[in-house]
Amino acid sequence: MKHIPTDYMRLYDELKNERASWLPVWKELSAYLAPTRGFFDGQQPNSGRRIDHKTLLDSSPCLAVEVLAAGMMSGLTSPSRSWFDLSLAEKQWADLPGVREWVFDVKKCLEEVFAKSNVYGVLHGFYQEIAVFGTAAFMVEEDLEKGIFCRPFTVGEYCLGTDGNGRVNRFGRAFFMTGAQLQEAFGKEALPPQILQEISRGETGRWYQVFHLIVPNAKYDPSKKDPFHRPFISVYFTDKNHVLRTSGYYSFPVIAARWEVKNASDVYGKGPGWKCLGDVKMLQKMQKTKLVALDKSTNPPVMVSTGVQGEVNLLPGGITRYNGTADGAVKPAYQVQPDLGALDHAIESVRNTIRSQFFADVFLSLSSQDFSTKTAAEVAERHQEKMIVLGPVLERLKNELLDPLIDRTFELLARQGKLPQPPACIQGMPLQVDYISMIAQAQKSTGVVSLLQGVQYAATLAQNKPELLNRVDYDCALEEGLQALGVAPTLLKTSSEQETIDSPLKN
Repeated sequence: MKHIPTDYMRLYDELKNERASWLPVWKELSAYLAPTRGFFDGQQPNSGRRIDHKTLLDSSPCLAVEVLAAGMMSGLTSPSRSWFDLSLAEKQWADLPGVREWVFDVKKCLEEVFAKSNVYGVLHGFYQEIAVFGTAAFMVEEDLEKGIFCRPFTVGEYCLGTDGNGRVNRFGRAFFMTGAQLQEAFGKEALPPQILQEISRGETGRWYQVFHLIVPNAKYDPSKKDPFHRPFISVYFTDKNHVLRTSGYYSFPVIAARWEVKNASDVYGKGPGWKCLGDVKMLQKMQKTKLVALDKSTNPPVMVSTGVQGEVNLLPGGITRYNGTADGAVKPAYQVQPDLGALDHAIESVRNTIRSQFFADVFLSLSSQDFSTKTAAEVAERHQEKMIVLGPVLERLKNELLDPLIDRTFELLARQGKLPQPPACIQGMPLQVDYISMIAQAQKSTGVVSLLQGVQYAATLAQNKPELLNRVDYDCALEEGLQALGVAPTLLKTSSEQETIDSPLKN
């Protein structure tokens, strides 16, 4: 078996070179749409990067990003309501004694860990990043107290790599740590002599660049239990290729999602920010033009005759002395009469285009709807077209964000022994995740319409041939409809419970 090279800096540079062509656009996107996000070459930690308000004259694009992030947060992973459900992949085992209770307890355990950890705070920034830059990432690590700890990243700070199927399975990151932080994180014995000498002189606050690399482990051996033979190897090292720590992961710990990927060879994605960057630049230029027009109309350029004595006083009530017989000593060089109404209309049109690119109307309409007071048909009619537009994006987020987050959390909690013990009859059986968030319900509700139409069609035909109703499985229709509406499966009685209720009626 080919061993992984020990030249970790070369591996990191390969990932960094792949990222190089994306950086110029990311910097522009950061400047125009997310001025507080992004960490690019040459930037120092705690540098307090200034926002260029000469560029950002109109903040509505940034507000559109916030609306999308808030909509994704409340619509996909709301902290205030259940957004996922668990069930056995093999449905025939679900009615066995204790199975439903165990599945419900596992779900509650996952929800409690999500609530206690920092995952929801990280997800909000994640949605901002993926909306603007098209790619976002964070790491899910083990925390013995709260179960998991999520480490957020910002664009420009990390680089990614993919396998042959286009799935992200490589991660590299450059960041900074002080001497005191290095000593605390890795121990004195792991630090290079130069850093140790500076720490001994009391220079504990100096910043040092550290690299972190996670790649598939060529030495992976499932028969060995030590960290160096796990599926993924993790290495922290300095710019001198001095290794600070080597360990391993059982699963890829980085959750990296792309908004849209054109082909499998693209490592990074493109999002709404890429599509509307030109509109955002045009909006800022239009605002600048409007401000210049207002400035010229209220404080126009002037012509001053030679008879003016001293400085021209342009302040309200100011006096400028003039010695001459000409009609005017100071007068406007030309008249500026801007059509501010037409300019405002054009600006608002561009704003609406930007809002549409960030699906602001979709998320605002979703969050303002009360699903409890509307039928499934009404919900489907309102959101079917909008969900079609968002469908591919949400499916990618399910595969690259939600599924990996739940799988990774489940794995870490299982290794910590914090999950309830499953019944012996289902040991080793896979669990299935069903999403019941607001957006998932809006998507699934379209299936309820088809279900109701099918049942009503059967009822219409049964008016002429009643025996046709015997072919309709109403129990199955009930289960499918409740699942599409996001109702917890625990609402339904098990088959054995239903037989107990039905048996006295038969007698």
